[in-house]
Amino acid sequence: MDYGIRTDLALEARESFPEDHVEIKGVVLTEEYDKKNKIRVSTVVIKDERGARAMQKPIGTYITIEAPELNKSDEDYHQPVSDTIANHLIKLAGEHTKEDVLIVGLGNREVTPDALGPYVVDNLFVTRHLIKEYGNEFKMKNRLGNVSAISPGVMGQTGMETAEIIKGIVEETHPKLIIVVDALAARSINRLNTTVQLTDTGISPGSGIGNNRNAINEETLGIKVIALGVPTVVDAVTIVADTLTQYMEKTGFEENEIDQFVSEIRSQQMDNMFVTPKNIDEAVKRISYTVSEALNSCFAQPV
Repeated sequence: MDYGIRTDLALEARESFPEDHVEIKGVVLTEEYDKKNKIRVSTVVIKDERGARAMQKPIGTYITIEAPELNKSDEDYHQPVSDTIANHLIKLAGEHTKEDVLIVGLGNREVTPDALGPYVVDNLFVTRHLIKEYGNEFKMKNRLGNVSAISPGVMGQTGMETAEIIKGIVEETHPKLIIVVDALAARSINRLNTTVQLTDTGISPGSGIGNNRNAINEETLGIKVIALGVPTVVDAVTIVADTLTQYMEKTGFEENEIDQFVSEIRSQQMDNMFVTPKNIDEAVKRISYTVSEALNSCFAQPV
């Protein structure tokens, strides 16, 4: 049951429809499962405006990688997850994989649930300065991609829209592809720190928590933009609504009574509260390594 809970995940938007098997015009969902590594990959393709209106997401491809054990400190598990991310990044990037790439780590380094982007950038192997210094022969000899990266901070720190900063960099350095990395909001607590979403539609920073900033996408920047995100927070109302709904269903309340009760909860002061796991510090640092490894293998040292 959907109560207008905020989420950045296209898969959760698809799941919000009453029946899982219902066909949504203009939307195609496919799934695959890696039994050995317990990794599920769901691809939602929004094909036209009908699908975009139904899903309330832009037209494009959304790939959700669910790895339930990503939250654990297990290097043997993180490697296949990183490989899966890399494989799907290459599919989305297409011919741009071997061209100049700018990787942008969105978010506020000082707020741990929002620090994924900056942490990922910290672990990247940037090469643009080396190629600029030593030339294409050095690039070819060492099989390097041309990668630059930045963590532009947030508007409260810089006084500038992130999109404005990126636009200036694009005009000066002329990358052919942008990868933006950001922390997301999820509807399900089970997806926190265990899910990665890739999309070729770009991103509107802060949209999942109702803090909309200028979009970062191909339309605004003139080059292909791929967004990579990991949900680190969940709307507090989600937890309350789900718990109360389960209780009220068991005690015999009618659906309309439950809907009315939950809608009243949404109008309370919890509307702008978000919850994050208590192990968020270590989780974000660990996942940032997994993501940066995938990015390095795709773009800095492509095989």
